[in-house]
Amino acid sequence: MSDLEFDLLDELYFVQPFSYLKNALGWEDRQILETLRSLYQKGMIKCLIGPDEERFDTVDILEEGASLFYLATKKGLMAHNTL
Repeated sequence: MSDLEFDLLDELYFVQPFSYLKNALGWEDRQILETLRSLYQKGMIKCLIGPDEERFDTVDILEEGASLFYLATKKGLMAHNTL
């Protein structure tokens, strides 16, 4: 896990919108989206349409990621906590 992935996962213990990640991390949009995509591809986060509605189809995070919410998965939390 990269340092960027670790830092982003640190913010996803609770459901968070993209706007929160942008403010909390202070990164450029593209960096956040690319890191989210990497974590998503590894199964470490899940995407939600709203705070309580998980998205189950495949997500193109680079295209639609700024409008979604995110949460670390069990796999992501386990990886984050073992480092």
